[in-house]
Amino acid sequence: MAGTEHVEVEETLKRIEAHKGVIGTIIVDAEGIPIRTTLDNSTTVLYARLLRRLTMNARSTVRDIDPQNDLTFLRIRSKKHEILVAPENDYLLIVIQNPCE
Repeated sequence: MAGTEHVEVEETLKRIEAHKGVIGTIIVDAEGIPIRTTLDNSTTVLYARLLRRLTMNARSTVRDIDPQNDLTFLRIRSKKHEILVAPENDYLLIVIQNPCE
């Protein structure tokens, strides 16, 4: 990542993490390996593994429905958390937040 891009990514992540209710963020590479996180290791590994698999299945489903289409964002809401997943090229950005805030 070029120096300017790296600074822009860090600034964007800081803005996301500063939002009220954000519990944590994770960036996962194409192999499903977390490369940046604000959560503890075991939570990070669990979310990265499961959400990468779910995102791949969702992306496949979208393409099966319309081959000209692609998954751009995945939002999952449960009673405890809201999970936002933004797949970008070779990375996944995962944001976990409290849905009540």
